[in-house]
Amino acid sequence: MPKQAGFKRKAQITKVATNKFREKGYRAVSMRELAEHVGIEAASFYNHFDSKESILKEICFRMGNEFFNTINIALAEEKKTDKMLERAIKSHINVITDNMDASAVFLHDWRYLSEPYLSEFKEMRRKYEGIFRKIIKEGMDKGIFNKQDETFTVLMIFSSLNWVYDWFDVKGKFTAEQIGTNISKLILEGIRK
Repeated sequence: MPKQAGFKRKAQITKVATNKFREKGYRAVSMRELAEHVGIEAASFYNHFDSKESILKEICFRMGNEFFNTINIALAEEKKTDKMLERAIKSHINVITDNMDASAVFLHDWRYLSEPYLSEFKEMRRKYEGIFRKIIKEGMDKGIFNKQDETFTVLMIFSSLNWVYDWFDVKGKFTAEQIGTNISKLILEGIRK
């Protein structure tokens, strides 16, 4: 099989798997089922992925990198702490709304990763949350945000952001940009002095 065709087939498998994992849950989807949905024999499936977990790993780490890349671009030139938090929130929302199925898998099915991938994923997530924690702490230190527990504040923010994939509708009342603006406004109004 030519290399480009292999990449296309791998991308197709990943897309189908992402959709099925979101729809049924990672554990409920078999390799045979994925092969049927892609239209290939189960045996040839292993030419592209050696296991179902390797697909999950690809989805989770690709999404993790997407969150990091997007937030780094969003924060690159911003110096004001409250604007940094606003941009971080909006970048997070944008990644979720641009990748609805993959976001659902990333946010819920990472638990099925085995070691060493599970530890790597948790560390990646901890570093990403650390960006928000640093912004919150800086805002409190500068007197921009009310003094409160940083961990609680970050968990509350992610609780608000991470369910967007479940209710966002591209044909709905609000665009992703409007959702990002509205959520960041509500959060900032709640923590700003």
